[in-house]
Order: sequence, then structure tokens, then C-alpha cells
Amino acid sequence: MQEQLKDELKQRASQDRSEALEQIHAIARSVGLPLKELLGAAPVRSGRTGPVAARYRNPADASQQWTGRGRQPKWVKDWVDGGNDIAGLKI
Repeated sequence: MQEQLKDELKQRASQDRSEALEQIHAIARSVGLPLKELLGAAPVRSGRTGPVAARYRNPADASQQWTGRGRQPKWVKDWVDGGNDIAGLKI
């Protein structure tokens, strides 16, 4: 019985949604408004970009690099704590 009730509610919600969409389309057509203009531009996706180039390199070990983003690696902290300027690590 409860399953039938859930199915009926889903069916009515779907029907109400379809009717509402049709009314919106009809109103848009009656005033000559294109559907694309009604919906507006698609949102710009801010997906991942490519890898970021390294900005800093460890002078003692050239294989250790850091992009400057996120937490500073230990070798960068040691460099700065040693009284050096981080600009000295710039690539």
C-alpha cells in the first residue's frame, strides 16, 4: 500500500512538472522569447585546469620543486628559518 502511494506521488509530481514546463514554454512562445534567452547562459564550469608550473627550487636538490601553492615544504621552511629570503629560491 505504501509503495503504491509513493509511486502515485512520484507520478503526480512528474506530471505537475511536465505541465508547468509546458506552460512556461507556451508563455515564452506567446511573447516571442527564445528558450535560450529564457534560460540564460549556461553556467561557466570551473573545472580543473592543467598542472601548475613550479616557482621555487631547492638549491641543494634540484629535483625538489614547489609551485608556491599550499603548505610550504620542509626545505622551504628551513630556508626561510635560516634567515634567507624566499625570493632566493625562485626559478
